[in-house]
Amino acid sequence: MLTRKMKKNRIMYTIEEFDQQKTKVLKYILYKKRTEQEVRKKFSSTIDENMLEDIIEYLKEANYIDDHEFIEKTVNNFIALKNLSIKEMQYKLIAKGLNKNEIEDYLYENKEELEQYEIKSAKNIRYKKSIAMEPEEIKQYLLKKGYQLENINKAMEE
Repeated sequence: MLTRKMKKNRIMYTIEEFDQQKTKVLKYILYKKRTEQEVRKKFSSTIDENMLEDIIEYLKEANYIDDHEFIEKTVNNFIALKNLSIKEMQYKLIAKGLNKNEIEDYLYENKEELEQYEIKSAKNIRYKKSIAMEPEEIKQYLLKKGYQLENINKAMEE
């Protein structure tokens, strides 16, 4: 029977055990794209810590887990489907367990596109809320949602 020696604690497990657990994790990821943190949280109680670490490393090398790609796809989904401020996007990504610096880098790299989206989103909300709310109330609502004042003003002007 083949075994694999662990670097850290020298715990041994068989290749068959590794493959069996790797298959479980892979099914979880293929059903819906997941972050590294989501995988850790889901399997930390059912898979040995060292084996889980090896599985995650394997899946990262095989590009099944790619947090940067996850950020990009998630932001594109938000843009296509929701009216969110850049701050709201950032908080939702952080809640997924993604690295804050990686999120901030992505948002900075795509700043112009995201600001245009935020203005468009604020316009959509302004239009929807204009029936029931005064312009100043809408402005306060957008500020509470994390919209940048500059983008709110642009949306309110048009």
